[in-house]
Amino acid sequence: MIKPDFDKAGGLIPAIAQDAASREVLMLAYMDEQAWDMTMKTGEAHYHSRSRNALWRKGGTSGHVQKVLSVRLDCDSDTVLLLVEQVGGAACHKGFRTCFYREVKDGEVLVCAPRVFDPKEVYK
Repeated sequence: MIKPDFDKAGGLIPAIAQDAASREVLMLAYMDEQAWDMTMKTGEAHYHSRSRNALWRKGGTSGHVQKVLSVRLDCDSDTVLLLVEQVGGAACHKGFRTCFYREVKDGEVLVCAPRVFDPKEVYK
């Protein structure tokens, strides 16, 4: 089976999660070999948490898991694109549908994605 080149970037590679239906980019995270293996084994997105230096199952606390429908590697095998079904409607830990919920337009920062949940209620 094809596998990313984790050695090229020191063990971590970028992993982009994209909504399979709408094609909206939901988030960018990082994968190590353990996260890749768990994603392939379970069919749910797993990442490497750089802040905790640990395996992170997306939605493990919030319930907003990412069901992986397709896995793509770029031409250099050092970036992963996951096409996912975002359970619960929110990918961002701040409660927004996408982590890319802010847009700079005409010098102003605008919120361009809906807030789906209150993080104070979910992450008690």
